[in-house]
Amino acid sequence: MIQSILIFLAFLGAAFYLGRMVFRSFQSKNECSSGCAKCGAADMEKVKKSLG
Repeated sequence: MIQSILIFLAFLGAAFYLGRMVFRSFQSKNECSSGCAKCGAADMEKVKKSLG
């Protein structure tokens, strides 16, 4: 009985994690919508202004 509850809780945690990743990928406000948070997507307007 306890083992079934622990497996169910682990499954719920994994489902929540995956659902959150999918939700965040659709809610992205920058060009890179992978949700990995490893890079800052380049602001092309700032790049154009700095180049000339």
